[in-house]
Amino acid sequence: MFRTKRKDILSGWEGKESTVPKYRNEWKYCEKEADLLAVKERLLGILDYDFHAGADGKYTIQSLYFDDYRNTCARDNVSGEGKRFKYRIRYYGSEAETLWLEKKEKKNSGCFKRKCSLLIQEYQNIIDGKVMDVFWGTQKQLLKEFCIDIVTRGFNPKVIISYQREAFVEPIANIRITLDYNISASSEIGRFLNGGYFRIPVMEKEKHILEVKFDEVLPSYIKTALQSDGLLQQSFSKYYLGRLALQDKKVSIV
Repeated sequence: MFRTKRKDILSGWEGKESTVPKYRNEWKYCEKEADLLAVKERLLGILDYDFHAGADGKYTIQSLYFDDYRNTCARDNVSGEGKRFKYRIRYYGSEAETLWLEKKEKKNSGCFKRKCSLLIQEYQNIIDGKVMDVFWGTQKQLLKEFCIDIVTRGFNPKVIISYQREAFVEPIANIRITLDYNISASSEIGRFLNGGYFRIPVMEKEKHILEVKFDEVLPSYIKTALQSDGLLQQSFSKYYLGRLALQDKKVSIV
């Protein structure tokens, strides 16, 4: 990947997206398996499973995270930078039939996510360094911005994060509660699409992640269902935990 001046690549093109970010609240918890199962049982009585999930409410997520040549996204997580963002390419299940490019922005405890579909060939061109071919060949605003950051800031793939998710939703109030199990990290970037990569656990044994996302107010009946001894809201990133896990195991990052 190479870098050039931002004004050069922007010559002749101007972003026209005018969406004003609407940040959602995002609360995160690191829970022991037994406590998480107790919370899950209470949620089953009041919320529905995400319709994207299977009969058991679970599905697998595979995400390839990018960072710039200074590892700014990882460093911002360490410093607790109030406003930060990260890019990832994601697919669901064991086969990469549909890819999604996502940019997740954080502002204190709020988050805002933008996404667009990504063709397999676009993904391969990005990995192969043919970024300008992707830039001029797409009309997708987010993909163009991603290409700009690759070229001007040296963004490149850092780590694969995979896990199993169980998701509950309250569609009317736009509430989403996710339980993420068996989170792992891998540096085998070239195997991202086929899923056959070596994985290193990110969390302590029998510890998983609970996330609660909502717009304005979380109803009291949901707050009650989430109550558990020792349930403490925390700030952390699966991406950063994955980078640490690879570093601790002294696994080289592509």
